[in-house]
Amino acid sequence: MISVRNLTKSYSQGLRKTTILDEVSFDVREGEFVSVMGPSGSGKSTLLHILGMLDEPTSGSYTFLGEPVHKINDRRSAELHREHIGFIFQAYHLLDDLTVYENIETPLLYKKVKRSERQGIVADILDRFNLVAKKDLFPNQLSGGQQQIVGVARALVIRPTLILADEPTGNLHSSQGDVVMDLIRTLNAEDGVTVIQVTHNETYAGYGSRIVQLLDGRVTDDGPAESVQDRALA
Repeated sequence: MISVRNLTKSYSQGLRKTTILDEVSFDVREGEFVSVMGPSGSGKSTLLHILGMLDEPTSGSYTFLGEPVHKINDRRSAELHREHIGFIFQAYHLLDDLTVYENIETPLLYKKVKRSERQGIVADILDRFNLVAKKDLFPNQLSGGQQQIVGVARALVIRPTLILADEPTGNLHSSQGDVVMDLIRTLNAEDGVTVIQVTHNETYAGYGSRIVQLLDGRVTDDGPAESVQDRALA
């Protein structure tokens, strides 16, 4: 599904050059759950934003579903993002002036899904995530955990091929984080959705079947989650 080769992201400020990603290479198969770990400043979020087509690499190649993302135009990359990728952010990014129902419905509006079909899809999602009773509430009337569950529901409403989760539990208490991560793991295990998450949390990293470890913008380890965690402790 995903192949990146020698992916590099750097910025120049005068004579100074800062490299965020340094020749990163890896593949992700359809249906995998991959956790990307590393300290702050290691390039995790930058990598996720490039995979989500919200940013572009300085050099290297990125192929998604057989399409060379590094070569296509902005319009096509926007189409791929809209059609195939659900993004879950640490800061929720819900629209404050829209209800839970309207926030979940928004991606379908961008896809120009017909009203009758939208209603059915959103109703199914609300039921699945136990949000029916909260559909008319606004984000400021929800707890942090509830807001993130709405964020997960909004990411899923387009029936994505790939979910990208950027520190999805970063602003949550542990019990709320467990609920959100269980939902994401269920989407992967039962629905077959491919998941790539960025996390600092070693426990939640273990929800994935595989861990890619970043340090200073380079891949320092990549393998089964348990093996990578064991090597990190050695």
